[in-house]
Amino acid sequence: MLLAASVLLKGLAIPLLARIAWLDFTTQKISNQNVLLLLCLGLGSLQLLSVQSGSWWDMGLSAIAGLLLFVALFPFWVLRKVGAGDVKLMAVVPLLIGGSGLVVFSVLLLVFALATAMVVKNPLMLPQGVFRLYVQHLDRKGVVPFGVPISLAAICTIGFMIYVTLMPHPGPAI
Repeated sequence: MLLAASVLLKGLAIPLLARIAWLDFTTQKISNQNVLLLLCLGLGSLQLLSVQSGSWWDMGLSAIAGLLLFVALFPFWVLRKVGAGDVKLMAVVPLLIGGSGLVVFSVLLLVFALATAMVVKNPLMLPQGVFRLYVQHLDRKGVVPFGVPISLAAICTIGFMIYVTLMPHPGPAI
């Protein structure tokens, strides 16, 4: 029962992450309200898993990773290289996905960030309608929404973790 509730909380985070990605792309804003809601969903899910497993290791690892990301990215916010919403979102994601999903998230974030950088450098790769929207957005704001690759990586990581959790594991061959 605790596992099902934890999966439900993680599942509820997916549409919220999609909303954050869209709002960050269109407005360059990641609201504190959305980040706090993600934090609550993540902490609730981690607490349920910790109670079920009897170990608080995953929650502790997630908290340390979130703190380290916040401390590491804070100077970039001070230098105006990243937005405050991006820093807060990155600090909350480890608590949302858990310590066991950090490696998957890191790899996916690298892939999505590289894809974003490639599209920024070569916007002609996009279809015409999307290209127009993207160019208008960049002209208006002059910045790249980093919340989009963060959210996409988190969504894919959560999806992968839910898949691994719900799929039956094969037993040893006899």
